[in-house]
Amino acid sequence: MLLQEKQTGNLVEILDLEELFNPVQNEIHGRIQSGQEEQDPEPISKDTLLFPSGETLPRCWMDADYHSIH
Repeated sequence: MLLQEKQTGNLVEILDLEELFNPVQNEIHGRIQSGQEEQDPEPISKDTLLFPSGETLPRCWMDADYHSIH
């Protein structure tokens, strides 16, 4: 799956979808898709990512208490 960094617009290949879907995990491991060389995996904060369409990530992927009414 590819997501996009908010600030740079670079695409990020998500290496483990379970990390992405887990709401108690704040970081995922991904590869930034920039340049011609494949980049090494690195931890990336979920807060810095969005879908390439510009939509934010679902709250249930980010907040373990998403069922609670605030």
